[in-house]
Amino acid sequence: MRRALLLMLPLIAAACSGAERLSRLGDAPEMAGVVNPTADPRWRPVSMPMPNPQDPPLANNSLWRPGSRTFLRDQRAAAVGDLVTVLVAIADEAELQNRTVRSRDNSEGMGIPQMLGLQSSYARLFPTGIDPSRLVEANSTSGVNGTGSIRRNESVTLRVAATVTQVLPNGNLVLTGRQQVRVNSELRDLTVGGVIRPQDIASDNTVRHDRLAEARIAYGGRGTISDVQRPRTGQELLDIILPF
Repeated sequence: MRRALLLMLPLIAAACSGAERLSRLGDAPEMAGVVNPTADPRWRPVSMPMPNPQDPPLANNSLWRPGSRTFLRDQRAAAVGDLVTVLVAIADEAELQNRTVRSRDNSEGMGIPQMLGLQSSYARLFPTGIDPSRLVEANSTSGVNGTGSIRRNESVTLRVAATVTQVLPNGNLVLTGRQQVRVNSELRDLTVGGVIRPQDIASDNTVRHDRLAEARIAYGGRGTISDVQRPRTGQELLDIILPF
C-alpha cells in the first residue's frame, strides 16, 4: 500500500496542477486587488540597527527648514502612505572561467629474496614457480582535466511606484510596491521592496534601485506563454528524486 501511494503521488500532483489550469480555461490571468500591503498576514515590520536619537537643530528666525528643498513644501515622500517612484535599471554582466589540470603516475615494486629461511618453501607454495625478487608490483596512473565557463547578461529597466509602509526611528523609509500589467492573456508582475534614506530621494520624488538597502526586486509572470515554458509537475518531481 505504501509503494502504491508513492507511485500515485506524481499523478495526484499533476491532477492538482491540471485542475488549477482547467479552472481558468479560456480566461486571462486574474490581477490582484489593490490592498493595504501591511494587511498581508506574511507582512512583518522591519527592524534595523538605529543610532542614538538626536534633537533636531534649532532654526530660529529662519524660513528654511533643515532637509527641505523648497521654502514652501518638501515634495518628497517622508511619511507612511506617501508614494515614491523606484527606478529599476539593472544591467548586470558576469563572466567566470575555471580550468583544472592534474596528473599523477605511481610505480611500486617489492621483492623478498630472503625471508627467515622460508625461501626454500616457495616451491611447495607456488608449484608453477615464483621470482622472490618480484613478489609485488603495482602501477597506477590518474589524470583530471576540467574546464568550466559561466557567462550571464541581465537587463531590466522599469519604473514602479512604491508606498512608504514604515518610518524607522532614524528616519529611513521602508518601501513596498507592486505593479501588474496584463497583455494578451499574459500577466507580468513586478514587486519591489527595501529601505531608503530620505536624502537619496531626488527632487522629482524618484529613487534609484541601487539606493535600496535590503532590496527585494522580483519580475515574473504567468499566463499562456509562462505555462508553456514551465516544465510539468511530474518532470519537476523526477528531476528532484532521480539520482542520475
